[in-house]
Amino acid sequence: MSRERTVLLPSPRSFCAGVERAVSVVEQLLREHGKVHVRKQIVHNQHVIAELEAQGAVFVDELEEVPAGSPVVFSAHGVSPAVRREAAQRQLPVIDATCPLVAKVHAEAGRYAARGDTTFLIGHAGHEEVEGVLGEAPEHLLLVETIDDVAGLQVPDPTRVSYLTQTTLAVDETAEIIAALRARFPHLRGPATDDICYATTNRQNALIAVLNEAQLVLVIGSTNSSNSLRLVETARRRRVPAHLIDSAEQIAPEWLQGVSVIGLTAGASAPPTMVDDVLTHLARHGPVTVEERILTRESVEFRPVRSA
Repeated sequence: MSRERTVLLPSPRSFCAGVERAVSVVEQLLREHGKVHVRKQIVHNQHVIAELEAQGAVFVDELEEVPAGSPVVFSAHGVSPAVRREAAQRQLPVIDATCPLVAKVHAEAGRYAARGDTTFLIGHAGHEEVEGVLGEAPEHLLLVETIDDVAGLQVPDPTRVSYLTQTTLAVDETAEIIAALRARFPHLRGPATDDICYATTNRQNALIAVLNEAQLVLVIGSTNSSNSLRLVETARRRRVPAHLIDSAEQIAPEWLQGVSVIGLTAGASAPPTMVDDVLTHLARHGPVTVEERILTRESVEFRPVRSA
């Protein structure tokens, strides 16, 4: 007889306001023009990308791949000033879908550099958001990935230091790194408000609220989605087995053995429909009772992106 299971759905989960804003502008441009070029993935989710490609979106790694005169969309992760200059030099019409909360970090990086600070950017090397922010003032910014990096940091003036963070980090791990930076640099200054975005924080806190009950956590998201990976880490740091899945088909039957309570969430770039797909898949393995666990309700809305 199949095991009965309870699936706990922490809320908020799935799309955030920044993702909805970025995806909607691409969809609008496709309706208007039938084709549009986007630098990098508009958001980090393979299902979203595949759906937009099917509608006519062309995703490119570099601006040189965009035909002369064609409009180009900048992704939600933002770009460096060098990319903006290249677009201007090529006279490419730009539709900037950078998340406003990422744009805030860019602005802070410029302000801190202008006042002469060395700024520690807490984040992950190679992530598009981090690359964009580092490009704001490369001579003033140092990337800090882990707490172990703090001991080796060298700065011209330890009394003129500040920090910024990538918007999609693990809240608790980032707090530990900031504490280590403050211990090493007592004059450290930071942003007036947290750089880790509300959506990342809300999704982590909502998941934490069910971890004392869940025997297994499934996080829906793509492997290049930072906020989705942080959800997996959030569960594992609290000793709850957790797996990142891009689709229901990736659920291994052995994960479910002996499990009666599952926590199911989705990263901020994962479509809500994927949650329904996973619930349908789990129901094939036995009766499922679904319990919504609402920690907070998100009401954030961003001004629509201006079209070219």
